[in-house]
Amino acid sequence: MKHVDMRKLPAAAQEERRRQVIGLRESGLTYEAIAAQVGLTRTGVFNICRRVAEQGRAGLASQPRGPAAGRGRFLAPEEEAQVRALMGQHTPDELGLPFALWSRAAVRELIEQSCGVRLAVRTIGTYLARWGFTAQKPLRRAYEQSPKAVRRWLRQDYPALVAQARKERGTIFWGDETGLRSDDVRGRGYAPRGRTPVIRVCYRHAGLSLIAAVSNRGALRWMIVDGAVTAATLIRFLQRLIRDAKRKVLLILDRLRVHRAARVRDWLSAHRAKIEVFYLPAYSPELNPEEGLNANLKQVVTRQAPARSKQQLKRATVSHMRRLSKSPGCVRSYFSHKPVRYAACSRQ
Repeated sequence: MKHVDMRKLPAAAQEERRRQVIGLRESGLTYEAIAAQVGLTRTGVFNICRRVAEQGRAGLASQPRGPAAGRGRFLAPEEEAQVRALMGQHTPDELGLPFALWSRAAVRELIEQSCGVRLAVRTIGTYLARWGFTAQKPLRRAYEQSPKAVRRWLRQDYPALVAQARKERGTIFWGDETGLRSDDVRGRGYAPRGRTPVIRVCYRHAGLSLIAAVSNRGALRWMIVDGAVTAATLIRFLQRLIRDAKRKVLLILDRLRVHRAARVRDWLSAHRAKIEVFYLPAYSPELNPEEGLNANLKQVVTRQAPARSKQQLKRATVSHMRRLSKSPGCVRSYFSHKPVRYAACSRQ
């Protein structure tokens, strides 16, 4: 007869099985008879009866298994707290370790460096799981970015811009440009193991650029450009932007060279009553909600059948942008991501 392994049963099922054993024992059955009836071994039945005899009805309940919490650990609680603090405040290279990210090997070196204890890599994984650390894909931040400038933008510059927009009854837009290529295919496709999918693209690729601006109310303005964005094309977009807007436009851009070209600055000076441009901190694209539009556009267009010409690429881009123009809720969703949530707090 195949016996039941009590260790594999849920706690409630274990307790119910113990009640059955005690009930049958109280009715006068032998250990062998009980074992045959409930599917346990004779020793298992005897242990249950002895447990209840020693502990009373409390012996029916399942007890936590494994070592007691904190027992058998190699690091003291204060050492664990020290390691967690170092991991949360520094990257490995800042502490002189030859790693880019906190891997198990990097944490092992950190523990040996700070606590003088050499642990196995598997043990490091146990500690990380206990601390609530999981392996994650890192966000990319430019080394040249100034954290001080970012804090000033979030705490001073942008709140002052919001106040100016309210005072002048203006509209804040976030703008940027992106490029699309006909041979850019993204995403993954299923195929038999060992047979990598093949996408046939044109050797002579076609490309185009898109300039766009979004507001946290869901407004979207865009313009397709053949080739790279120049000062002349940017000015043409700005002309369309102020023509469509019913109020003064306060446009936020990154510090791309074309955005600060002399020709653009001269045009802005001549139209200051209708539009002003403000610049994000250098190397901080994550602060621009318009980046969400760029990512969405490339994801949608590049997952379609590969464009065989610039005309096909342009049609796919225009089709998607027109749908977005009619979906302000989708545009507003770009402001829900944590790095740009600051821009959604006030509606202009």
